[in-house]
Amino acid sequence: MRSANSDTFKILIATDIHLGYLEKDAIRGNDTFVTFDEIMKQAVQNEVDFVLLGGDLFHDNKPSRKTMHCCMEVMRKYCMGDRPIIFEILSDQAVNFSHSKFPWVNYLDSNLNISIPVFSVHGNHDDPTGADGLCAIDLLSCAGLINHFGRSRSVEKLEISPVLLQKGNTRIALYGIGSIPDERLYRMFINNQVTMLRPREDEDGWFNLFVIHQNRSKHGATNYIPEQFLDDFLDLVVWGHEHECKIAPVRNEQQLFYVTQPGSSVITSLSPGEAVKKHIGLLRVKGKKMNLQKIPLQTIRQFFIQDVTLSEHPDLFSPEQPNVMLKVMAFCQEKVEEMLEEAERQRLGNSLTPEKPLIRLRVDYSGGFEVFNTMRFSQKFVDRVANPKDILHFIRHREAKDNIKEEGMDFEAILSRPTSEVLQLRVEDLVKEYFQKAEKNVQLSLLTEQGMGKAVQEFVDKEEKDAIEELIKYQLEKTQRYLRERRVEATEEKIDEEIRQFRDSKRNTAEEDEEVQEAIIRAKAHRDRSDSVRDDDLNLSDEPADIAVESDEESTSAPTIRGRGRGSRGTSRRGRGAASKSGRGGHGQKGSLSSAGHTQYDFCCHMSLYTFL
Repeated sequence: MRSANSDTFKILIATDIHLGYLEKDAIRGNDTFVTFDEIMKQAVQNEVDFVLLGGDLFHDNKPSRKTMHCCMEVMRKYCMGDRPIIFEILSDQAVNFSHSKFPWVNYLDSNLNISIPVFSVHGNHDDPTGADGLCAIDLLSCAGLINHFGRSRSVEKLEISPVLLQKGNTRIALYGIGSIPDERLYRMFINNQVTMLRPREDEDGWFNLFVIHQNRSKHGATNYIPEQFLDDFLDLVVWGHEHECKIAPVRNEQQLFYVTQPGSSVITSLSPGEAVKKHIGLLRVKGKKMNLQKIPLQTIRQFFIQDVTLSEHPDLFSPEQPNVMLKVMAFCQEKVEEMLEEAERQRLGNSLTPEKPLIRLRVDYSGGFEVFNTMRFSQKFVDRVANPKDILHFIRHREAKDNIKEEGMDFEAILSRPTSEVLQLRVEDLVKEYFQKAEKNVQLSLLTEQGMGKAVQEFVDKEEKDAIEELIKYQLEKTQRYLRERRVEATEEKIDEEIRQFRDSKRNTAEEDEEVQEAIIRAKAHRDRSDSVRDDDLNLSDEPADIAVESDEESTSAPTIRGRGRGSRGTSRRGRGAASKSGRGGHGQKGSLSSAGHTQYDFCCHMSLYTFL
């Protein structure tokens, strides 16, 4: 007689753990590591079949040694052991994990003793970069601690082959997409270049589970992924990247699937969405039925946020009163004390909750009020809160008389914001805003805004120090070839017109992405050559280094299947795993912050075209 659990998958779901966030902060430095330990402990206590992560396991693209060590320590502590694994992999693992030198699930490796497998897609914080296309999760995959799936090689089309799992009579088709620039993925969907393969056998007998790490809320015309883009045969979508916890499954009435948004497990911005109670999910799947149990996280640092508008309290103060600033300070202090008292009440009886809470008071001082020294105010709470430097945030609504035509990019205002908010600024939004407001004589002439933005993003986020320079050089070479082939008349007006047409022809196309990728490869090669010269000054060569974007070498042979109830890798290669389709299709790529310096560099490159001609 079969037990009820023999047909039921138990899956622990979490997203956006952001290991290493503020790791150098004296108060909050260990928050992400403590919570990650709690999450993995929950996996053991609930005896789950596997853990499913929705991206952004790491906060930095190149995590520190401390962060990587803590991650590996926790995973080895909770994911290794003799507990048998009783579900099977039916799909062709060489397809599911084709990017890996060990293209099979880790618990089937004869050299490893895995008790709880972890499946994960990458996020935008820990995505593959550089000429080799590696990310931090690939290190964990190579070490046998994680199963990294959902990678895409092409920037023009996407074919998603599911990981097919079976436990008893329950079968799950696990789909995943690692983070892709939203505009690019949007364009793929619009152009019907996204295909989700379905199992050939009993197509409707599978529970279809999809993991995605993209913008869910709209940040622009194409800077998000609408839910209706996703295929309607899906049963449950696990949505990563959005930090607000909305873990209760919500039915999409148009596509008829459910969406769960677990949110982040650490507070990375002092915004209202982060103040929602943090949870992870315990998903049970039996046949085509599911149940998602919310598990509140106990080690999350408390966060309280409150908005006050000074003009709404005329009975307490007005701008014309003497010593009004002192009265406003006393009023703000009272509000902060109220939040601290509430935090203490909620923390009683829970020894796992960190002692010092995060407090944010947003003060609207519209109507003639003046701001006061926030640092002096914060000194009163330095021993009681975890964020003494940015407790207060002053805001002011624009007056109707403001002249919009005179608006400019006020970088001083941006940099004067609290540190936590500056860290959350979207570089791609800044570059768009800069060129929208920039004068005509400082607009880009060779590059598109999105191409330049992506290169700057690589420079800022991933320390590709030569990405911008190499992109400009590459674009200059392409433009010179284009003008040579067109045999353009060597007049300034004709050259300007041809360059403008050549640049505009690439807007929002795959060519933009390809140019940035080529620039990153060149930057990586440049860095490698520089490192080689530093290592051996005598070994000098004028020949360019060979660069391998993808390796075509044969992968390590698959291991033999182990005993102890480990499940089989399945004998079917492509047969049971991928066949029919469901095509869909997205747009552009993320922009980034530009600067007047690089605009001038672009202008100088433009001038060199005249010399060339």
